[in-house]
Amino acid sequence: MNLLTRFRATAPAALLLALAACSNAAQAASYVMFRDPNCGCCEQWAEHMRSGMHAQVAITDSADMTAVKDRNGVPAALRSCHTMIVDGYVIEGHVPAADVERLLKERPKGVRGLAVPGMPIGSPGMEMGGKTEPYQVIAFGPAGTKVFASHQ
Repeated sequence: MNLLTRFRATAPAALLLALAACSNAAQAASYVMFRDPNCGCCEQWAEHMRSGMHAQVAITDSADMTAVKDRNGVPAALRSCHTMIVDGYVIEGHVPAADVERLLKERPKGVRGLAVPGMPIGSPGMEMGGKTEPYQVIAFGPAGTKVFASHQ
């Protein structure tokens, strides 16, 4: 078998292996959530992420959440109770898993992260007997801020 024939025979397999490795790397992203040890809703949101993203979420308690948010560039107006770092992005507050999944898939330019300011009733981790209030997921970063998703 000459070199060109061998290349034609092995190139498709090599390409498939490379694609599989890239796919596994995306699935292996680490999810690290920082939370105040006195906050209970954070655990519920982490469980939402575990089931919605099929991800392992490591939880790190921090008595100084302001420092965590400052270090990760979360704008003061967009802050909530917990901050998660995943694959280079910052996820602030009660962002739905589907929106995080969309961010990781689309990777929009100029976006450093997503935030749900405050703690809206009915957002993941803030479920209260079927009561809900509308809220927005805000994308933030060097490109500024903009609505990434709206939820009713």
